[in-house]
Amino acid sequence: MKFKALVVDIDGTITFKNRRLNLKAAEMLYKLNIDSGIPVVLATGNILCFSQAASKLIGLNGFVIAENGGLVSKGFDTRPYILSNIRECENAFDFLSKYLQITKLDPEYRKTEIALRRDFDFKYARQLVADKYHVDLVDTGYAVHIKNNTMNKGTGLTKISELMGLKPKDFVAMGDSENDLEMIDYSGLGIVVANGDQKTKSIADIVTEAAYGDGVVEALEYLNSNGWEVNPP
Repeated sequence: MKFKALVVDIDGTITFKNRRLNLKAAEMLYKLNIDSGIPVVLATGNILCFSQAASKLIGLNGFVIAENGGLVSKGFDTRPYILSNIRECENAFDFLSKYLQITKLDPEYRKTEIALRRDFDFKYARQLVADKYHVDLVDTGYAVHIKNNTMNKGTGLTKISELMGLKPKDFVAMGDSENDLEMIDYSGLGIVVANGDQKTKSIADIVTEAAYGDGVVEALEYLNSNGWEVNPP
């Protein structure tokens, strides 16, 4: 199958462990976009301005999925598509606050979900909200996200592929953590870097030998050598 586009997570995927950008991976993404004409979408649990800044600094075109699929942008200086409502997440946060000391991260910028500092009992929090609210709690290793359970990077990929005149199966998807799971599943070819969590690795078509950004470099070299025509296992 000939793939037409790439969607890739940021933290833990095109970075080093300390979240510093892997410059070789970034350069390959830039060349893929500019020289090969294969559009690159950045997908993150982070906020919209962060994801667009990353896209600009790498030299991409501003296609981004932010807030775990809650926001989608088809380019710089365009109005984003808001795909979810934060109200249910706020209700779940208020409920959890009665039992746990939890702290919001960048609340002034988030429109569709809530991110929390990772300094509380995550499993207990998950048990508290189970079946009470239409939300998922996801620990990405960088933050805990309270998000609507109908929203994820896979639904974000569905929307942005529509805006780009493509289908989710036209994409190769690369990620590392639980919040990448649906994106990996919805895509035509799912690649997880070696540092990825076991659940996400279990549904991947390919798991790289190298970790973090070096895993992305490994995957891109493989795809480029095959002209982006790969039959999923």
